[in-house]
Amino acid sequence: MLIQSRRLLRHLFAPSAQRLFPADSLQRIADAIAASEGSHSGEICFAVEPALPWREVMRGVSARMHAEDAFARLQVWDTAANNGVLLYLLLADHRIEIVADRGLDHLVSAEQWRGVCQLMEERLRAGEPEAAVLRGIAAVTDLLAALYPQRPGAIDEDELSNQPRFL
Repeated sequence: MLIQSRRLLRHLFAPSAQRLFPADSLQRIADAIAASEGSHSGEICFAVEPALPWREVMRGVSARMHAEDAFARLQVWDTAANNGVLLYLLLADHRIEIVADRGLDHLVSAEQWRGVCQLMEERLRAGEPEAAVLRGIAAVTDLLAALYPQRPGAIDEDELSNQPRFL
């Protein structure tokens, strides 16, 4: 019960996503996603959520469960090659979750995704949220470029918005 109470307090008093990611920072993140997608045919989406509603905290909803819900709500799964990737940050729980579409399931291991999270965590601990996201985008870009390289002359439709999402 004590752990749940502490978590509830973190969610009730979570930091502001807009303060951590002001407009100019969001634009640099969107630009990094756009540049990334020039090297592969995958789609990257970044979403940040300050906190969960208190009822969900009390029910024990995890960051992973919310990330999977965001993956569906943001329609990251709805890409032609099933190679969308959601980078999800839940500020109150200090959690980074990566949800990848089924086209990546057998190609990228859990350890590789965990490595991306660790790169981001380093910058977050240093108080550099924008740098953390940019580092995560770069790492996901490397994975997607190796697995789904952009084909010369191929027309790549931008299937998802590059704009970061506040949930």
